[in-house]
Amino acid sequence: MKRLSLLGPILSGAGILPAALLAAALFFPQTASAEGKATLTVTVTNIAEHKGALMIAVYDKAGYDADKQVAAGMVPVTADTVTTTFELPAGQYGIKMFHDVDSDGKMGTNPFGMPIEPFAFSNNAPAQFGPAKWDAAAFQVAAPAATQTIKLN
Repeated sequence: MKRLSLLGPILSGAGILPAALLAAALFFPQTASAEGKATLTVTVTNIAEHKGALMIAVYDKAGYDADKQVAAGMVPVTADTVTTTFELPAGQYGIKMFHDVDSDGKMGTNPFGMPIEPFAFSNNAPAQFGPAKWDAAAFQVAAPAATQTIKLN
């Protein structure tokens, strides 16, 4: 079979380009995967009791009212201030948290359903007749990093 002279250089270089692209992907893996990712640092202040754990949940707009978090963490409390981080895609988020003082894994409430354990929301959004509204709690997370400092109620 006779090879066309035009295809010769293309066919002989066909193995070089994919190998070069593979080598670049292996050598620079963060270029494609880290783009758009951000580290969210959450600092919680005004912690009265140095026991139990903070239960922190991060939500996107679709999950905020449905209580479907995109990230969550449990952070032991040993001081007045606690800091933790989350790795998230860039976007808009809201945080709901409570201090699980008695370490039972759930928010303590009175017989009327009112919280008896400290709680808070991103942007220090106020809770009025239920959790803070999305519009008050929402904040932007952009790469490479974002911060939220929240005062526990």
